[in-house]
Amino acid sequence: MSKNRQWIVLSLLLLAMGGLIFAYKVFWLGFPPLPDLTSELWTIQVRLEIRPEAGPVRASLILPSRSSGYIVSKENFISRGFGLTVEEDLFRRQADWAIRHMSESKTLYYRATVMPDTRTRRFAKTPRQTQIPILEEPYASALADIVEEVREESADVESFTAAILSRLTGIAVDENTSLFLSDTETPLEKARLAKTLLAGAEIPSLLVHGVMLQADVQRAPVHTMLAVYDGDDWLLFDPGSGHQGIPDGFMIWWRDDEIMATVSGASLQDVQISIKRRLESALDQATRRVEIENSRIGKISVLQLPVQTQSVYELLLLVPFGILVVVILRNFIGFSSFGTFAPVLIALAFRETELLKGILLFILIVSLGLFFRFYLERLRLLLVPRLAAVVTIVVLLMTTISMISYQLGIETGLSVSLFPMVIISMVIERMSVVWEERGAATSIREGLGSLFMAALAYLVISIDILAYWVSVFPEVNLVVLGIIIALGRYTGFRLTELVRFSSLSDSRGG
Repeated sequence: MSKNRQWIVLSLLLLAMGGLIFAYKVFWLGFPPLPDLTSELWTIQVRLEIRPEAGPVRASLILPSRSSGYIVSKENFISRGFGLTVEEDLFRRQADWAIRHMSESKTLYYRATVMPDTRTRRFAKTPRQTQIPILEEPYASALADIVEEVREESADVESFTAAILSRLTGIAVDENTSLFLSDTETPLEKARLAKTLLAGAEIPSLLVHGVMLQADVQRAPVHTMLAVYDGDDWLLFDPGSGHQGIPDGFMIWWRDDEIMATVSGASLQDVQISIKRRLESALDQATRRVEIENSRIGKISVLQLPVQTQSVYELLLLVPFGILVVVILRNFIGFSSFGTFAPVLIALAFRETELLKGILLFILIVSLGLFFRFYLERLRLLLVPRLAAVVTIVVLLMTTISMISYQLGIETGLSVSLFPMVIISMVIERMSVVWEERGAATSIREGLGSLFMAALAYLVISIDILAYWVSVFPEVNLVVLGIIIALGRYTGFRLTELVRFSSLSDSRGG
């Protein structure tokens, strides 16, 4: 690859890498792209009341699945005197309590904190081939007729299921369907009937049970959905309305014909599901999700560092944005300054002093420093001792200004010590040299250019969204680096040069 193309490939690679990591963290891990965003968090509690009978007692509770569109971030089990074991696989989780002897009624509690998971996951295993159910007459003939009629009216598994449910919901009821509906009363029985009719067409299906996470409920009902396998994935249908898709707020709890809670050696008096909604910072929620899944990319964040060092790196990661401003102003606009990146460091100091007050302090220190620098020139000192003297004078000036401002009750002066004293000393030295070699006008112009570039860089790095991004998405600096490399081969005219040479082109045209 030629060197003329390497910079293009490298810049595009950096832009793509930074953008992809940013998109992955936002759309897959759920990191909020804007600060102060909140997200819903749900606390679910299951209460089991058990009355003793005789012998050892064993109680089982199916737990919310981890592939249900929600992530279980925290779980608690309250069961005094009981032993507890949890069985878990990808699609099924179960808690088992056991006690050898129970002399009085007990209440078992399961409490979980769940948060939305924006990723799409398969919520059941790939099914085996479905066998046509064996029914007695006249049900067998009615099932065959229904399957034949609906197959003619449909084109695929989705439309076939929708047509079956339309018959069960009373939209298109016929004699054969009425025969089956005569034995169904509850929504659960209707869902089981739909499963039977689908099995007649050898279409795999299963029942999906869950709760609606929409409002605070003391006794939440269990909702049953119908899942149908179309050969590639599971489609979810509401057997009551026939609508296809997962309803908003529906959390899958368990699947098929299992019972949510069972007890042996005792009687189960009551099962109560309570739901409570609260809001939490979306960033805290995403951070917890990263910890649960141990995502390496999700850990690319300043938030993973110790608290005492986070503020330092948050400031350092803003430097590339200030440097980008300097690159644009120098290479495209044509501004000149003392030093390449001194304006960025001065801009960082402005974050402590505020812009206007920082500019005044900068002008004051540089002016006084120049006065003493010209005096040192008369002493004919060598370069290193002269620079050392200038640094010492700058430190004394900072201290004096801080003491005077404190006496006057001006707090801004107390922040002057945060200025990069070495940078200011070098600016003073460079400004005095240019003053002697190229004149006062050039020296003052470059000094003002440095100050203008520092002010503009300060305005950029003070944008709140950038401070948030570099903390949560430090990979945005890869994008900045890609832009800088892309701009690095520009050798055309600068804006100031076009203005400067415009009079020459006008004179030639005349």
